[in-house]
Amino acid sequence: MADEALARAGLHFDELNKIRVLEPEIATQTNELKEETKEFLDKMSEFQKIVDSFIGLMDNVGGEVEKEKMKAIGSRNLLKSVAQQRQAQQQELQALITEKKIQLERLRIQYDSLLKDEQEQNDFIEQFILQK
Repeated sequence: MADEALARAGLHFDELNKIRVLEPEIATQTNELKEETKEFLDKMSEFQKIVDSFIGLMDNVGGEVEKEKMKAIGSRNLLKSVAQQRQAQQQELQALITEKKIQLERLRIQYDSLLKDEQEQNDFIEQFILQK
């Protein structure tokens, strides 16, 4: 009966027979909630550490990817440059071949002309010797 009168007044006894303002069941639930909250905060803290570690790892991987990307772009540009240089060199060589062919044809014509002149001079010499 005294317990009921105290309960109506908002006072309760716990398992250690100490007077409490909260009911023992509510106090127990509050302590359980406090422990669960602490566990949740610990797990959240651990999760945050894992996330931070993961973000750091991804930043490193992203940096490495960017480096490799830049290397690939550089290699591709170098390859294009070499191809353009090779094409320019091929055009230069083609122009040189054309120039040499023109020079060959000019020298062939000159040679034929010189052969004709030689033949004419030989004929003239033969006629001159025969006339004497």
